[in-house]
Amino acid sequence: MPVLKTLFWGSLGAIAWTHVGYPAAAGIAALVRPRPVRKTPTTEPSVSLIVAAHDEEPVIERRLYNLLALDYPKEKLEIVVASDASADRTDELVEGIGALDPRVRLVPCPRGGKVAAQNRAVRETSGEVVAFSDANATWADDALRKLVANLDDPDVAYVCGQLTLAAPDGANQEGLYWRYEMWLREQESMLGSVTGGNGSIYALKRADYVEVDPRFGHDLAFPYLMVQRGRRAVYEPEARAFEKPTPSNETEYRRKVRMFEHCWLITLHGSMLRRLPRGYLVEILSHRLLRYGSGALHLVLLATSVALVDEGYAYRIVFAGQLALLTLAAAGLPIARYYTLVTWATVVALWNFLRRGVPATWEAAEGTR
Repeated sequence: MPVLKTLFWGSLGAIAWTHVGYPAAAGIAALVRPRPVRKTPTTEPSVSLIVAAHDEEPVIERRLYNLLALDYPKEKLEIVVASDASADRTDELVEGIGALDPRVRLVPCPRGGKVAAQNRAVRETSGEVVAFSDANATWADDALRKLVANLDDPDVAYVCGQLTLAAPDGANQEGLYWRYEMWLREQESMLGSVTGGNGSIYALKRADYVEVDPRFGHDLAFPYLMVQRGRRAVYEPEARAFEKPTPSNETEYRRKVRMFEHCWLITLHGSMLRRLPRGYLVEILSHRLLRYGSGALHLVLLATSVALVDEGYAYRIVFAGQLALLTLAAAGLPIARYYTLVTWATVVALWNFLRRGVPATWEAAEGTR
C-alpha cells in the first residue's frame, strides 16, 4: 500500500507540475529575473532561406511568392527549396519561379526525410544566416527582419518565431493549446532559452548550425544543443507565421503520434539531459520529459486511484475526476476530447518507438494544405 500511495501522489504531482505548476513558476521567474535579448532591428545579414518539401504541389508556388515578397534586401536573400524526392510537380513549379527570379533555386534530394534535405541545402548555400520554413506556412512581411534582429546578440544562436494557427475547418482544439504553448515559450525565452522551437519559422547563425540525426527534428533538438554549447535559443513573438491546423481532434491525434515518436527518440537517444545549466535542466524535465510522459503518468494515476479508492476521499475525488474527463471526452466535448487524445498519443508514440523505431521520412499532415 505505501508503494501505491507513493505512485499515486508522485504521478498526480508530476501531472499537476508539468501542466500548471511549472508554467506558473516560469511566468513568475521571467518577471523577477528576465534576460532580454540585445536586438539590432537594422541588421541585414545575408540569409539562405530553406524550405524542405515533399510533394508540395498544392502550396509551393504560394509559399515562394510569399517569401519573395518579404521586406528584406533582394541582394541578401536566397530562397532554396530542398525537394525530398518529390514525385508531383513540386520541382517543376520551383524551377519555373526560379527562371523568373534568380533568388529562387531548387536543390533536389534523394528521399531521406526533412532533416536530411535541410542538411543538404545548408551545405549548398552560403548565407551568414540560415532560416527555415514549412511549405504550407505563410510569413508576415517583416518576419525575417524580426528573426535576424535577435541573432545580432552574440549570445543568441537560434531564434524561432510565433506560429498562429488559422481557424480550423473542423473541431480541432489545437489552437487553444498552441496559444498556451506560445505563452510558455515566451516565458522560457525571457529566462534564457526555450525548450522547443517552431518548424514553421526559425533561423540560426550558419556557424551554429549542426547536422543532427536525420530522424531528429530541429524543433526539439536545436534549442538544447545550443544551450549545451553555451549559447541561447530564443523566441521572437513579433516574427509571425501562419498555418492551417488539422481539421479535427482525431487528425491532430494522428499528427501528434508521429511527432511524439520523434520526441521520444530525441529524449531517450539524443543526450538532451547532459551538460545543461541547472535552471535549463529543470525546464527540460518539466516542459519536455514530463509532458511527453504525461500519458504514462495518467495510466499510473488511474490504476492507483482504482486500487486506493477505499483509502480516503482524496483518492475517490481524483478517481471521480478522471472518470469525468473520460466521460466528457467520450461524449465529444472538444477540449476534453483533445486533451485525452493528445495525452494518449504520447503513450502510443512511445510504444511505436520501442516496437519499431522512428522513420526519417514524413508525409504532409491531413488537411493542412
